[in-house]
Amino acid sequence: MGRQYFHAHETVRKEELEGLPLAGFGRRVIGYWIDIVLMIPLTFLITMLWTRYGLVNREWKWHGATIRMNGPEGSEWIFIVAALFCVALVNYFSNGKSAGKWIARTRIVSLTRERLGLWQCVERILGYGFSMGEGGLGFIQYYWSPNRMCAHDRLAETIVVDEGKKAKRLEKAAN
Repeated sequence: MGRQYFHAHETVRKEELEGLPLAGFGRRVIGYWIDIVLMIPLTFLITMLWTRYGLVNREWKWHGATIRMNGPEGSEWIFIVAALFCVALVNYFSNGKSAGKWIARTRIVSLTRERLGLWQCVERILGYGFSMGEGGLGFIQYYWSPNRMCAHDRLAETIVVDEGKKAKRLEKAAN
């Protein structure tokens, strides 16, 4: 199967992205798993600090509802929230080129602006849940999407591009 390239459909930003080489599914998976492995120690540290300094076994009032974080269940929720926000913040501050993506020679690129927005990074990480839904169908959509977008890519309006040495932009033929 040959290299796939992004094809713009409308906006000026999409025209700027025209012809960028898209990352293959295997390289995307490798980058994702490297990021997960690297984030686990940081997430455990955040969870331990949060639980040690009293965020667990507390009660908060929020819009008339009482939120309780008691025992290990509170730690599990803190771990999940910390993991989601760690990945989102790393992607935001690295502009889509986290350590895993750097190793895999890929980058997340916004379809709407030059830099990834913080909300796009949060949407993207939460979108992984949608991609995993229905037995991973959101990930498999990569194979039939014209621009190789998974469900979380469409949700966050992003693509993943190939930044390898062999990857070259497909230039439009000069007419």
